[in-house]
Amino acid sequence: MSLPPVILASASPRRKELLEHIGITFAVVPSHTAESETEMLTAAEIAQLNAYRKARVVAKQHPDALVIGVDTVVALGTRLFAKPVDLADAERMLLELSGKSHEVVSGVCVIHLRKHRQVLFSDRTEVTFRPLNRAQIRRYLSLIKPLDKAGAYAIQDHGELIVESVDGSLTNVVGLPLARLEEALERFRN
Repeated sequence: MSLPPVILASASPRRKELLEHIGITFAVVPSHTAESETEMLTAAEIAQLNAYRKARVVAKQHPDALVIGVDTVVALGTRLFAKPVDLADAERMLLELSGKSHEVVSGVCVIHLRKHRQVLFSDRTEVTFRPLNRAQIRRYLSLIKPLDKAGAYAIQDHGELIVESVDGSLTNVVGLPLARLEEALERFRN
């Protein structure tokens, strides 16, 4: 059984690499949709809303394709950590996360517009940071490019310097919960 043509509605090289691991053929069509960041919604609701918006924009251009939209947010309690605006903001975020556990939530929308079908879900992983001082944070930030990453970090890039433990899906923290996505894709096989 095969899938319709698949499109990843993301320019993220990390998501592209992860999706390649499950062995499906797909195209990349980035969605240039503004992300919502309202305090009125939970982390899961925001991630799902943004994933839906990203997938929907691309699906309108490719109604016969199976479009995957994804959004990942970092939350410490009810406080959300978006992408930092500059290095000082990245340092502030990592200082705030230092020594604490936080959630990484990815919202995923898989949509086939022509068939009027979609699957929308979120996946949650708990990440605990080591206690960090400013020197450790600055060293870490010098090794990565934090400005395009929610929470100002990438677990796959020198994450061992800042992360103490992970409870849940590691691929979710990287930006795409593969096990849950594979389950969703099965629903679209002909």
